[in-house]
Order: sequence, then structure tokens, then C-alpha cells
Amino acid sequence: MRFLILIIACLLISFGLFAQTDQLARNYLDQGEYEKALKTYQDLVKENPGNSTYFYGMISAYQQLEDFTTAEALLLERKERSPNNPMLLIELGYNASLQRQEEKAGQFYEAALAELQERPNYTYSVARNFEKYSLLDLAARAYQQGMKLNPESKFDLPLARIFGEQGKLEEMFTSYLDLIEKEPVISYNLIREFDRYILEDTENTANVVLRKLLLQRLQKNPGIIYNELLAWLFVQQKEYAKAFAQEKAIYLRNDKDLQRIIQLTVNAKSNGDLEAAKEIVSFIIEETTSSNILLQAYQLLLDMKIATSGEKEYPGIKKEYEGLLARFGNGPETIRIQLDYAGFRAFKIGETAEGISMLQELATKNLSGFDLAATKMQLADILVLEEKFNQALIFYSQIQNLVKNDELSQEARFKVARTSYFKGDFEWAQNQLDVLKASSSQLIANDAMELSMLIKDNSREDSTQTALKKYARADLLAFQNRSTEAIALLEDILQNHKGEKMEDEALLKQALLFEAEENWTKAEANYLKILQHFYKDILADNATFFLAELYNKKLKNPDKAREFYEQIIFNFPDSIYFVEARRNYRQLRGDAIE
Repeated sequence: MRFLILIIACLLISFGLFAQTDQLARNYLDQGEYEKALKTYQDLVKENPGNSTYFYGMISAYQQLEDFTTAEALLLERKERSPNNPMLLIELGYNASLQRQEEKAGQFYEAALAELQERPNYTYSVARNFEKYSLLDLAARAYQQGMKLNPESKFDLPLARIFGEQGKLEEMFTSYLDLIEKEPVISYNLIREFDRYILEDTENTANVVLRKLLLQRLQKNPGIIYNELLAWLFVQQKEYAKAFAQEKAIYLRNDKDLQRIIQLTVNAKSNGDLEAAKEIVSFIIEETTSSNILLQAYQLLLDMKIATSGEKEYPGIKKEYEGLLARFGNGPETIRIQLDYAGFRAFKIGETAEGISMLQELATKNLSGFDLAATKMQLADILVLEEKFNQALIFYSQIQNLVKNDELSQEARFKVARTSYFKGDFEWAQNQLDVLKASSSQLIANDAMELSMLIKDNSREDSTQTALKKYARADLLAFQNRSTEAIALLEDILQNHKGEKMEDEALLKQALLFEAEENWTKAEANYLKILQHFYKDILADNATFFLAELYNKKLKNPDKAREFYEQIIFNFPDSIYFVEARRNYRQLRGDAIE
């Protein structure tokens, strides 16, 4: 037994030494010390003549030293001893290629492929060796030949990846779809492969190719997997109405499960396509048998109606809220609708006292910690609306204790900072924002960063912070839906603080308020002033894109819209508006976008 243990210990030590020596040889190759690498590999091969790693390392060292003759002789000698190993033919071909003997190299490569006829089990190794030397056409041929010789072999995935590297998108997607037909269960894993090529841009070549192939297959074989993939593609392109058409087909064939359609509603709403989201949620209301889903759908529909309606529609929306609460009651199951209704009354129709009263009564009920936090959040927001800042700050602070590890807690902390900013307590606001810039919520972190920069940038040059105080007041007025007063105060900044850091911020804020009041001409003038005087500043791409949208959607001037979309494309390639600007530009240019 001791003798056996001794032998094992010696073998382990020996293997460890060989591994260290092999690593040393590789390091010599990487560092260009080819003679040292060759000597080290020769010693390794002498000790372990059957080890292919050491052998090919030695061949590589000879090739780096341009001793191709010796390399070829050694490869031919090894081929005589291993006549059934086609990888040696590839190595011989590569050795010839290094000498620019392309015809000779080609003969060796073809011989390697020919050997697969007798030994198809070598397909993967042969293909991988071709890939090692970037011989992608030959690697693809090896996989295709192997699949032909053995239809049970599974080379669709590596073959598709090769096509992708070659830019052969149609062949790549065809291979992936063939694989999905064979094994539908892996379709969700392959989405990651698709995602490497698919962009939001509908005219991206990969998008066009995949869409065409999916539609063709759906016509020939109406499998539900193709509806799912088309729906996924349209979501990537933010074409939610088209995605909905596919999801309806899936719904009818999939036991009428609404979960996918509910998720699509959320995606459409969060990405600003409210018209598509309203259509989808109306379908959910018609189809669902779940009271819980029905309530969520009504809540979402009313929320989107408010976002897309004017004051004339508000009395009708109020009646809808009242009808829902009369139908479903004022219990815990309708708490979200009750919170929204209180906010609607306060922020949209001026019934702040009624909204506060609703929420105060709701807070006395036996609510969960999260529901109580949400109630206090809405109450605090209305108190800010009423400029009862200190009361609002108390509620925001209570929320942070109620839901310590929830995103709602971080939102409350941001609102503490924003309320302090509204009050003019910029130092305290800045302290809160510095913490929130590392928030796990990207949206809160971005909002914190934006407000932090506004305070810092406008505090450096003006120690009295006069312009910043006016701007914060205008911001509050806008929050209170007092747009006319906010516009007037921003005009005061523009007249009395010319040349100060705040000027472009005031112009942009005022332009957005002009748009809210449908004063398109004044909004246009503000955007043009930003581009004339602040073209190199951080808000230039915002002003350029908003101006293009204004020309496109409100002023109905497609030529001007195209001009400013084009500026985003060529002058602001890193802008968050780039993809949308490019799509809109192409639509105005008359490109066919399916």
C-alpha cells in the first residue's frame, strides 16, 4: 500500500512539473522568445512523445522561427504514425499557407475534409481546427458534411455561429431556426444569440432578414414558436401594436393565458407607446375572468387615459373612477385605484382637500407596510403640491422606515431631496442626492445625478444662488400645473440672468412648458436659441431632438424635421435619442419600414 501511495505521489509531482514546464514554454511563445520555446517543447516531447499539446507547441515554435521544412517533416512523420488523424492534414495545410503555398495548402485541407467520409466522428475536431486558423468556409463545410453523413449529429449551433462571424445573416438565422424546429425547448436560450444581431432599428439588416424568414416559415408551417419569435422581434423594435397581433395569435392557441399580453402592456407603457398599451389593456379587460387582473387593467387604462387626455375629458375620467369604486368597493383590493383617484383629484381637477381626506382615511385602515408606504407617498406628494413641505418631509421619512430595502424607500429619499430643493435648501438636497447617485434603481440614480448637476453647476458662479432659487420655484410651479406662472418666472431668469449657467436650462424648461400649452411657435424659438447659443453644451442634443419632433408631429414640417433628425444622427451619435431619430428620419425620407 505504501509503495502504491509512493508511486501516485511521484506521478503527481511529475505531472505538476510537466504542467509548469508547458506553461513556461507558452510564455516564451507569447513573449516572442521562440528559440527558448522550441528548446523547452523539444524537451517535453522527448519525455512525452505521445502528448499532442507539446508536439503542436513545438511545431508552432518552428513556424515562428520560419523553419517550415522541419515543421513539415515532423508533421509528415507523425501522419505516417497516425494515418487516421485528419487534424495533421490541417496542420500541414496551415504550414504550407504560412509559406504562401496556397494551392498546396488547399490540397491538404481538402484531404482533411475527404477523410470525414470514412470517419464522420472527427467532424467537430476538424471544424474546430479550421476555426482555429480562421478558415471559416472550410469549418462550415466540415459541419455541413458531418450533418449530411450523420443526420443525428447536432452541429446547427456552431454552424450558425460561423455564419454569423462571416456576416451570412440569412444562413445564420436559417440554421438557428432549423435547430429550433428540431428542439423547440431551446428557443429561449437562442434568443441570446439573436440578441447579438438584433437592434431597435427596424432597418437593421439582421432585423430585416429575421423578420422575412419568420414570416416565410409562419406561412408554410404556422407553429406557435414563430409567433413568439416575431412578437419578441417586434418588442425589440418597440413596435408594440405589431407584437400585440402576434400575442393575440399565441393567446388563442395557448389555453388563453394572458400573462404574455399583460407583460406586453407593461413594456408598451414603460416605453411610451400609450396608444398601443391602451388597445392591449382593453383586450385584457374583455378577456380576463380574474377580478385581480381586471382591477389592474382598469387602473392601467385610467392612468394612460389621464396621460393622453385634456381637461375636457377629466369629468368623464372622474366618473369612471367613481364607477369602479362603486362596483368593486373601497377595500384593500382596490387600494391602487384609490391612491390613483386621490392623486387625480389633487393634481388634475384641483380637489386637493378631498384627495388628502381620502388618503388620511385610507392610512387609518389595517394596511400592509407596503400599502401604507404607498399611501403616505401619495399624501406627501399632495402636501408638496400644497407647499406644506415640512409635513411632506415627515411622511417621506416615515416611508423609508416602513420599506427599508425596497425601491420605494429610495424614491422617498429622492423626494426628500427634491422637496428640499423646492424649499431652496440646496445644501441638504445635495447631501441626499450624493447618496442616491449610487442607487440600485437606474431611474432614481439618473434623476439624482441630473438634479445634483443642476444644483452644483448653478452654485459655483453665484454664491447667492439667485437664479437657482428662481428656477427651483419655477420647477415647483410646473409640478403644481401652474404653467403660466412657471413660464413667467423662467422668462425673468432669461431676462435678468443672461450669460449665467442657468440660461440654457431655463430655455429648455420653458420650451417644454410652451409645448404643454400647445404654444408651438414659442417652443420652436426656445429650441433654436439653445442651438444658436449653447450648441456645445450638454442640452444641445435634447433641444435638437425635441425640435425635430416638434416639426414632425406638431408643425407638420417634414423637411425641417428631417434636417434636425439628421443632425442627431451625424452630430450626436452617443445621444439617447439616436435610434429614434434615425428611425424617424428614414420614415420621413420615404424608406420602406415594415
